Amino acid sequence: MKKNILTSSVTPIIGGLIMGAIAALLAILGNPANMGLCIACFTRDIAGALGLHSAAVVQYLRPEVMGIVLGAFIAAVVSKEFSPRAGSNTFLRFTLGVFAMIGSLVFLGCPWRTILRLAGGDVNAVFGLLGIIAGSGIGVLFWNKGYDLGSSTKQPKLSGLIPAIGAVVLVLLAIFPIKFSENGPVFASTSGPGSLHAPALISLGLSAVVGFIAQRSRFCTIGGIRDGIYFREFHNTIAVAVFFLTALVINIFSGRFNLSMVNQPVAHTDFLWNFLSMVLAALCFTLAFGCPGRQLVLMAEGDLDSGIFILGMLLGAAFSHNFNLASSAAGPTLYGKIAVIIGLAIACFIGFAMSKKEK
Repeated sequence: MKKNILTSSVTPIIGGLIMGAIAALLAILGNPANMGLCIACFTRDIAGALGLHSAAVVQYLRPEVMGIVLGAFIAAVVSKEFSPRAGSNTFLRFTLGVFAMIGSLVFLGCPWRTILRLAGGDVNAVFGLLGIIAGSGIGVLFWNKGYDLGSSTKQPKLSGLIPAIGAVVLVLLAIFPIKFSENGPVFASTSGPGSLHAPALISLGLSAVVGFIAQRSRFCTIGGIRDGIYFREFHNTIAVAVFFLTALVINIFSGRFNLSMVNQPVAHTDFLWNFLSMVLAALCFTLAFGCPGRQLVLMAEGDLDSGIFILGMLLGAAFSHNFNLASSAAGPTLYGKIAVIIGLAIACFIGFAMSKKEK
């Protein structure tokens, strides 16, 4: 019998290669530099477009998020892995989503963007990567103590279709924008990162490919970094490494590689808070069992608990910009620093509270 290439041992290489190329290409086609694919940043932009925050420079219905959901949904249906389920400590997952987003926006990027910032030569991302290693390590300590959010239960098929239906609605609003009131949504930035984007249909198509591959390969940036370091399991690590190397090579040959700590796009140079904010984000993603891209894919497969996590991220984006928690090129705000410390305390409390046994 022929081996399916999408489930073979070469999957990490193929998946990382294609996804890294698409992420780098989307930046060349118009997405912000070193931000070809950033689930946190793009979720923030969607929150702004829907009027959940009023930061005018980060408002745009990013087709990439919807494309990943739809691509993963198609892959799950084709592979007969579409399985609606929910009920695994919903509120705690929502809370983890909120603080994962706050940490990401203090750093200015999710784990996917951490890798892409490194591939663009942004030295600040090294501290973010160290934060991911530390945060996922803390999460592993809780895993070893029996951390568990409980089992989900089977749900009706219609419930599992909600994320895909929502993605279609947002795609239609992105392609055919409607102004629902004179000063109301849908908003779109005219300056700043939100105004920089690749053509919508191209973004949608390429990100659908990413979603399809991510679903079949189980691609996860947190999982790749964590598993290679703490468990010596390198399946996902290879995928993340190839993702990085592909984006790096494309950036070098397209003249977009700039090895420096200063004057990097949508980044700041406060190494301490670059580190601590990603400790928080990585810890939350680990306790929720997947990076933001993986959460989107799981949601598309019918995992409504991951959908709740994504809604938490959406609210976290709104909080971050409405209450001045998000960083800028000038650095993190006082309120952002306080929020990171509070988030670390709450995430650790969740880790302790949901650990059932001593190792």
